[in-house]
Parts: sequence; structure tokens; C-alpha cells
Amino acid sequence: MQILPYGSWPSPLDAGLAAAHDGRPEYVGFVGDEVWWTAPRPAEGGRRTLVRRRADGGEEPVLPAPWNVRSRVLEYGGRPWAGVPHGAGPLVVFTHFDDQRLYAFEPGGTPRPLTPVSAVGGGLRWAEPRVLPEQGEVWCVLEEFTGDGPTDVRRVLAAVPLDGSAADDRRAVRELTDGRRRFVTGARLSPDGRRAAWLAWDHPWMPWDGTEAVVAEVGADGTFGPEQVVAGGPRESVAQVDWSADGRLLHTSDRTGWWNLYRDHEPVCPRAEEFAGPLWKPGLSWFAPLDGGLVAVVHGRGSARLGVLDPETGEVVDAAGPWTEFAPTLAAHGERVVAVGASPRSAHEVIELDVRTGHARVVGAAHHDTVDPSYYPEPRIRTFAGPDGREVHAHVYPPHHPGCTGPDAELPPYVVRAHGGPTDRSPLVLDLEIAYFTSRGIGVAEVNYGGSTGYGREYRDRLREQWGVVDVEDCAAVALALAEEGTADRRRLAIRGGSAGGWTAAASLTGTDVYACGTLAYPVLDLVAWATGGTHDFESRYLDTLVGPLAEVPARYAERSPAEHADRIGVPFLLLQGLDDPICPPAQAGRLLARLAGRRVPHAHLAFEGEGHGFRRATTMVRALEAELSLYAQVFGLCPPGIPTLELTQ
Repeated sequence: MQILPYGSWPSPLDAGLAAAHDGRPEYVGFVGDEVWWTAPRPAEGGRRTLVRRRADGGEEPVLPAPWNVRSRVLEYGGRPWAGVPHGAGPLVVFTHFDDQRLYAFEPGGTPRPLTPVSAVGGGLRWAEPRVLPEQGEVWCVLEEFTGDGPTDVRRVLAAVPLDGSAADDRRAVRELTDGRRRFVTGARLSPDGRRAAWLAWDHPWMPWDGTEAVVAEVGADGTFGPEQVVAGGPRESVAQVDWSADGRLLHTSDRTGWWNLYRDHEPVCPRAEEFAGPLWKPGLSWFAPLDGGLVAVVHGRGSARLGVLDPETGEVVDAAGPWTEFAPTLAAHGERVVAVGASPRSAHEVIELDVRTGHARVVGAAHHDTVDPSYYPEPRIRTFAGPDGREVHAHVYPPHHPGCTGPDAELPPYVVRAHGGPTDRSPLVLDLEIAYFTSRGIGVAEVNYGGSTGYGREYRDRLREQWGVVDVEDCAAVALALAEEGTADRRRLAIRGGSAGGWTAAASLTGTDVYACGTLAYPVLDLVAWATGGTHDFESRYLDTLVGPLAEVPARYAERSPAEHADRIGVPFLLLQGLDDPICPPAQAGRLLARLAGRRVPHAHLAFEGEGHGFRRATTMVRALEAELSLYAQVFGLCPPGIPTLELTQ
């Protein structure tokens, strides 16, 4: 074992490998007996393609570049495709990112547009398509901009003709709902086709605050009857709704403090764990009903496992296998369930579970070790004591290398990572960006601070009106505890985060003296700007619950905004920003930098053309990751070999 200073260990895991590993398969589904999903292509401009698993077991990308199967509904997107068997082959409908039109496609042919282009604001956007060939329509969520502002928008359930008659005629799109609700998810049809169920909610609530499950009768002509709210409310989050094979309504609700599954309004497995999560995108799924009455579920507490639930007994049998974390995407066909699973030793893979035998296997996007897995980190699940003794959950990744260790007299530097959302969590899965640091001798701690999901509503509600306080305190508590117990070097602590995590990192630099430097990726920086038209519609009232209504607590907005207190930043930082970001626009970053001018704080600002909220292009990810490592090297006195030096200006 070679003894080398922390941060200088040689590693075969370069930024290019980490970038190629970024992203995961999403939106799994069946088209007949075939399994399909969307897959990332970081080396192809960050687009997403559609992949099918052929009958012979091989994978086949269905749409070549430049087709990009991705929706912009709610800006974060939603389920962008659906398919059905049709004649000699499948009929697939998908949203193309560049123009946001719906297209119909039959393999071997050319995609043909089904919807028009609108020049008004953000145009027309579509998500959660459901192909109904017997009716000659596609039912989906329509997001329609009515003006140039980010909140000039309406959303309805709509029926798009499959014959292409709406390709140049918006009037040919049939609206199924009246647009009175600000947000809706896609309609789920009962097995007999006579009822439709969907979710709806309005400002100022986010879907994890309060949603309603709505049911309507479907007429023979495909029109909806009067809508009836059957579950949910302002303080009850219904995250998903569907139908069992025998026509009973299934939904997940957190009315008890935990998202549990209900059948015809009765709990089928009451537990202090989650059977759902935050509905950031329409089309996410945590359960899938099977033909025989069983229900495939993704469930857990601080993690998400795949299981099969028997609603009659309440028993859950988890799928056997190495996967410890499953994404919120499920589909069922007969006795088969398809999901996306990962573990601390493997990336996200497409998994198929045979309910009859209990056998689970990888059927797509199989993980392949691009480096010797002995370089992978070995995480530890920890619970720390925060202020007032409250529990703070975290994943700690110590430096790890098969051939190197640090000197006995030296403690390693650590990077505290704050996840985005903030109503979300960090899953315990293989992340080569983390391995990029740990294999070089830099520890990482992912903090699921108060407000994170996966630990019940009470834990989630800790952040109500406390954003910029509880998250900052919890991250600091973990960092300081690691230093006090002798795990981390107190003088070499950093914080980093993206989006809402970038906010937490920035607020930590303006509000604490815990960290020696920080990395802010596409962060929220200016609360007043965000609350007054500076972000997209979906999150435009998010701050009502995270901070408080602006009209009632304006001073709180100013006091907590990092952009208002750039003069409090006294340590070096790296600011990463996509120039096409509609969620955290680059103007916020500009305001922070303008107010920092003349203060002689070393920093770097990297702005990327063509990148939005979250980086997708391999070249961007490589540049950002190497810049982040260079920042830590300069501040902590490290010597990582082969890393370009980031120029810090003052």
C-alpha cells in the first residue's frame, strides 16, 4: 500500500468516464411483449433516445440523432412516449425536445408530426401520452402558453388525432378538461374504459404539499362527464392514481404522514415507510397493478426497494438481487414487471421481475465496470445529531483506493453535497462523480437534510418556511461532526450543490464559516427575483411554503438571499451556469457576481452555451468536474495529477 497525501492519489477514473456514466434509463414501458425505455446520450449533445429490447434479447436504439425524446412540460419534463402493437409492428408516439411536437413513429418509417407549433411564449408542450388506436387518438397532458411570461400558461387533458389532422391545426386538438386546474397529470383509464382518473392541484401548493385525485365518467364519444374529487386536499399529497385489473381505484396518499397505498380508499399496507415520492414530473410511477390483483411497488424508508404487494393480505415480497435503490418508473404486463434499479456497486439498469417465479434479471442498460471496481467508493449510511438533537440523515463516502492510503498524521478533505429539489433526496447508488473524488483521496458526504423525502411527512415539513436555515444547519452539522470525530480535516471542508443544492451551498457560504470553499451549480440565488417572475410556472409559488408568502415576509426573502449578501462570502468558489436555464436563469448568477465585484474573493464563473438546468453534454460535464477538482486542489493544497488548473479571478 503506497502512502500518499490525500487528494494526490492517481486514479484511472477520469472526468470523461464520469461524464459517460451520467444519466440513467427512464420511463420504462411495454409495447406488446417488448420492453422499451428512454436512454441518455451525453456524447450526442445530451439528447435522449428511445431503446427497445428485441425478442432475441438485444438492445436497439429506435430513433437516431437528432431525435431527442424529452418533454418540457413543467420544464423538468414528464413521460415523453407511449407505444402499442399496431399491425405488423409497434406504433409509438413521442415528444421531440427541439420543437416539443408530438410525433407518431413506426420503426422503419419516418416520424410524422401530430401536433402544431405555436409561436406564443413557450408554445405547446405534451407529456404522458396514452395511445388509443381504437379511438384514433392520443390522450395526454397539454401545456399551452398563452403569453410570453413564464406563468402565462394553462394545462388540460387533451386528445390528439392520430391521423395527423392537428399537425397544423390547434383547433383539431380536443380538450378533455376545462383548464380550471393549474396542474394535471395524465388520465388513467379503468379497465372497462368507462372512467378516467388523474391528479390535479393549484398554486400555491406543490404536489408533495397537496393534490387531489379526480375521477370522471367517460362517454361513448370520449368526452368526460362531471369531475369528482375522490381523495386528497391542501394538506394531503396523492402522488399517483391508477386502477386495479378488477376496476378498483388505487392511489398513494400521505394522509397518515407516510405515502401509503390505498384501494378504494382503504389502506392495503399501512406502514411507516414511503410507497411514493415527490411528483417532480408527470408520469413518475411508484406502483403498477398486475392482472391478477397483485401490485408492484417501489417502497422503503430512506431507500426505495422493488416489491410485490398483495392487497388482500398486506404482505410485500421484495425482489431478490443486488439492487438496493429503484427509480420511480414501473410498468407491468401480465406477470412481468419492469423497473430501473441500482446499487452502490452498479449504475441504473433496466430490471425485469417475473412475479410467478420471483426471478429478477437485467434486461437493458446493463452495468459494465469501466474501471476496476476496487476504485469504487464504499459508502456508509449515517445518522447525525443536528441542532436541538434532531436526526440528520447522510451517506458518507470516505476516500478509497486499492493501492493508496493517506499519512497517519493527515486527515482527508471532505466535500459536503447538498441535493437539489429541495424536496428530494440523494439515493445510495454508484455515482462516478463521487468516485472521481474518493479515488483521489477526497471524502464526500451526501446530506439528506431536513426537508428531504423518504423519511415521512414530518421530516419533509421541517423545511416549511425554513429553507436556507434547516438545510444549511443540517449540512454544517454533518461537516462539523465528521471533523470532530476525526474523519475529516476541519480546515479542508467544502460544500457543493446544484439547483436547490446550489442555493444551500451559497447560503452556507454567506451564512456560516464552516467551509473553506464551495461549488455552486445552476443555483437559486435571488429569492425576490424567483418569486416575481424569475422562474418557471411550476415552482413560481414554491417559496410560499419554503420561505413564506413574499407579501407577508419580504424581509425574510432579502435576508436569506445569497445574492443580497455577496459581501459575506469570504472563501473561494466556483459558479457553474447553463445559459439556457429557464428555472435558475443566468441573471441571478450575474447579480451575485456584480455585488461581489471589488471584494477580491477568488472565484471562477463558467457559463455553458446550450445547457439548461442540469448539464447533459459530455464536454460540459468534463469541464465542470475538472474545474471543481482544481478548485479544491488550489484551496486545500492538493496535487491531483493530470488536472487542468482552473483560473481563479478576484
